[in-house]
Amino acid sequence: MLIESNVPLSTTLKLPCIAQQRYTVESVADFPALMLALADKPFNVLGGGSNILCAAQTVGAVVQIAIKGVTLLRTDDDAYTVQVGAGECWHDTVMYTLAKGWAGLENLALIAGWVGAAPVQNIGAYGVELCDRLHSVQAWDVQLGAIVDIAAADCGFAYRDSVFKQNAGRYLIASVTFKLPRPWQPVIAYAELAKQFASSHPVPTPQAIANAVIAIRQRKLPDPAHVPNAGSFFKNPVLSSAQAAALKALHPTLPTYPQVSGGSKLAAGWLIEQAGWKGHTRHIDSGGQVGVHAAQALVLVHLGGAQGTDLLQLASDIQADVLETFGVHLEREVNVWR
Repeated sequence: MLIESNVPLSTTLKLPCIAQQRYTVESVADFPALMLALADKPFNVLGGGSNILCAAQTVGAVVQIAIKGVTLLRTDDDAYTVQVGAGECWHDTVMYTLAKGWAGLENLALIAGWVGAAPVQNIGAYGVELCDRLHSVQAWDVQLGAIVDIAAADCGFAYRDSVFKQNAGRYLIASVTFKLPRPWQPVIAYAELAKQFASSHPVPTPQAIANAVIAIRQRKLPDPAHVPNAGSFFKNPVLSSAQAAALKALHPTLPTYPQVSGGSKLAAGWLIEQAGWKGHTRHIDSGGQVGVHAAQALVLVHLGGAQGTDLLQLASDIQADVLETFGVHLEREVNVWR
């Protein structure tokens, strides 16, 4: 385990933030020593930094789990079971598994971040959620002081939610094990994929679907390397069917998506855009700038020179305006460190 002091943290929002101590975990064997070093003091967990807003310029202890490795555990008639270290890049893992012939993650291509963060948010895109492909999660249970293996059924998965998110700080994810389907079947019901592959004969390959997803994401979303952002800043709100119908009666063009579990999901980006925020730029007295991306209202951007509190204030103002305009509360998807 590597311990460092006063470390500038790297996140995709590129907001200034220094960790007083950073503990880098490189193997499962490091966890007992980590607990001794932390000595019960509070800490934040950092992966690839793609879903973090540092609202403070200095934070205390930060744990970064950098465990590597991709291992095919077994091949069965119905699935490939593949274990991946929490410190592996998510997109690189998707492309690696496809290259090895272990299809199933292609719809989740080009999502930023590391593998260890994926179960926390139950990441999802283009018709597939992580829970659809997850076998189990290996984690250090801080309360028990031991490594535990948590089956998918016990992860409490819901839309952008999980037992790991609901119990922040209890589980330090070491690795994620996937169950990738055999035989493979394409998931292309999502509108943009369905349109692209409507006349595809034969059935599109996993790599073709990944390529299509990558092209769509590159067209719709800003590259954090060039425009600092944390992806979707807010969750798409889910209302009861009656609430969604009443709102749609007032706003006929409002997109609504009935959910299998009940209720209807709304498009947060549509609400933000209709409230007039899309493409908005805010100039800070200090000279910094933050804003809402011109092509995707769900993405808040750091345009340079700002602090985390500036972006957080913009987010709060958007939430208040959408609540006043539509009566809908937008919940942040991005984790805020204060």
